[in-house]
Amino acid sequence: MKKFQLSRFIEHSVVYAALIVVFIIAVVPFVWMISTSFKHGGGIFSLPPQWIPKDPTLEWYVQLFKSVKFSLHFTNSLIVAATTTFLNLFFCSLAGYAFAKLRFAGRKRIFTVLMTTLMIPGQITMIPVFLFLKYLGLLNSYWGLILPSSVGIFGIFLIRQFMLTIPDDLIEASRIDGCSEFRIYWNIVLPLCKPVLATLGIFTFMGSWNDFLWPLIVMVGEDRYTLPVALANLNGQYATKFGLLMAGAVVVVIPVIFIFILAQKYVIRGIATTGLKE
Repeated sequence: MKKFQLSRFIEHSVVYAALIVVFIIAVVPFVWMISTSFKHGGGIFSLPPQWIPKDPTLEWYVQLFKSVKFSLHFTNSLIVAATTTFLNLFFCSLAGYAFAKLRFAGRKRIFTVLMTTLMIPGQITMIPVFLFLKYLGLLNSYWGLILPSSVGIFGIFLIRQFMLTIPDDLIEASRIDGCSEFRIYWNIVLPLCKPVLATLGIFTFMGSWNDFLWPLIVMVGEDRYTLPVALANLNGQYATKFGLLMAGAVVVVIPVIFIFILAQKYVIRGIATTGLKE
């Protein structure tokens, strides 16, 4: 009995130690970012490092809002991220419903082909997508950022796996009652998918909100820049104002944290209940 208790104690100790290490690795850079954004120029490079600023200041935030058209770039990021998230949830849920609950020829083969495309790096498709958008005249526009991300294979997979857990009897009963497929999808299946939709919505919003490379390529005019691209331009030619960059990073992170806090119960439930059922 004592040996069993001792082994469980060691096992739990190792797990908790690993969790503490992961927590420190994840949180320390974030704490340092916030701390640096409130430091004076000299305090940023002081030794030993100051985790708590001696004389906190808002000068970097004041300079940030003076240096960047914050409201404009914030609006650009919000429009792109919100529209991308909405379209991604809609199209991925439609495709997920089709692959999970509809029976049609070649369903599994088509899904397998889609899954294999996950192995293709996004950098390979950037040039063809860029040329296609140029042909359509969508460069330097919101749709040039939104359309390539309006549906994703990972989102289709995630929602399909969740929808497989919904009983088929519920859908068959709705069909017998005369419901159309879209009505079944919209009024019956979709409300049951709130956890996985919240999970995918958080992932999609974060990816679009923090995206830097694609907006840098597509957007030509400075007035169309999203926040990450606008903040990257704060780097000086000969020196980097780290306090200013950290203040910008804090401002960019706040909306994502706020949304995650609001949706965290759905995210946890979605991750926990999305299985690998076939």
